[in-house]
This record gives sequence, structure tokens and C-alpha cells, in this order.
Amino acid sequence: MTRPAPGAVTQGQGIKADWYFDFISPYAYLQFAVHPDLFERLIESAGLVFKPVVFAGLLAHWRHKGPVEIPEKRRQTYRMIAYTSAQRGIAIKFPPGHPFNPIPALRLAIALCDPASPASQPAIAIVRTIFEFIWKEGRSLADDWAQLCKRLGLGVAQADALIGAAPVKDRLRAHGEEAIARGIYGVPTFALTREAGTPATGIRPELFWGEDATPMLRAYLADPGLFNTPEMCALDALPVAASRKGS
Repeated sequence: MTRPAPGAVTQGQGIKADWYFDFISPYAYLQFAVHPDLFERLIESAGLVFKPVVFAGLLAHWRHKGPVEIPEKRRQTYRMIAYTSAQRGIAIKFPPGHPFNPIPALRLAIALCDPASPASQPAIAIVRTIFEFIWKEGRSLADDWAQLCKRLGLGVAQADALIGAAPVKDRLRAHGEEAIARGIYGVPTFALTREAGTPATGIRPELFWGEDATPMLRAYLADPGLFNTPEMCALDALPVAASRKGS
């Protein structure tokens, strides 16, 4: 029997996919830019839903520091992004300041992805436009907001009205609460679940955090039993031998 190619997922597998991301994350941009085939395939076969979240809210809940909140880690992170992008042939230009406030862009993506909105557009196109505006062109959301709105076919007043609407604010907050309830602690994260009537993989979704987890995600899509081996199952029961004081 021929095994599916890595990353292959076909209709009828019963997989549903969500992608939790924040425009503040260069790794989210990198994953989106490097793997367009994966996103398109998951949209077609798994009903991929884009879930904008506020990364800072995840950090606050899990009491983490972001990678750019530790000076030397910030330096290393930016170097890794620049290096990895060059190695993979992905154009990147850092915005004039980072971190920045991503909330207006997150809310705008939610508003424009709403099928009930008169300005509704395909989610993947909206996400691509915003990511490339920030990370390919190196634009500032604060200083260049009018240009981003125009790029998305909106006037500033129209965009401001969309992102100021209570349902949009509530949706962004709900995405964050949902992410935390599912055990998500960072971005980007793919969350995959099995639909009813298909082989169960447990109550929790399978989470794939980080751009560097993409090969493992592709492997799981090709073989949903990837984590059912004795070696993988043993990892879930690995005892904690010591812990830091106060943790």
C-alpha cells in the first residue's frame, strides 16, 4: 500500500484544523510564508480556521516571558529570523519597532474574515496582506495604518469602526480564552482535532507550536498514529524528577 506523501491530508480523514497566530510574531509570518501549500491544503481538506490571538495574553496567563523580553534572547531571536528567512528564500524586513501593538490588525483580520461583514474577504488573503505589510515591507501599524486600510480596500474611518465594534473585540478575547483552554501557550500553533466517527486521539487537540514544528505536523497529517507508538506514549508519563522553587 502506498503511504501518503508527508503533509498529505485527504477529504474524509476527519481532521479539523485551527491556526492560532499573532501578527507580532515573526515566526508566525515565517511559517505562513514558507508553507503556503500546507495552508491551502488544510483549508481545502480540514476547514482550516484562522484564529488571531493576543500573544501577550497567553504569556500573562502562563506567566511566561516573551522571547524578546530577555535582552540576549531578543538578539538571538532576531538573528535567527533573519538567517532562517534568508536560508529559505523568504523576503523579510523588520518593522521600525518591535514589539508593537498588534491588536488593531488582529481585530481587523477578525472583522474582515466575518462572512456577515460587507467588507468580508477570504481569510488567507487578509492574513497574507497584513503579514506582508508588516514583515515583508517593514511597515509600522501605528504610522502606516491608513496605507494598510487602503491595501485592504477600506478607509480609515471604516476600518476604525470595524475594529471598535464590540462583537469583534469579544471575538478576539474569545479566541484567547479558547486557546488557553486548549493548552496553547505560544504562537504560531496549529491545533488539530479528529471529528466524531473517526479514530479518537484523545480529548485534547494535537498541538504543533512553532514554525520548527511544521515537519512534525506534516508527518502527523500523513500518519495520524504518529504519537501512538510506545516511545511517544511514554513521554506523556515521564516523571518530573526536580522542579524550581516557586514554580
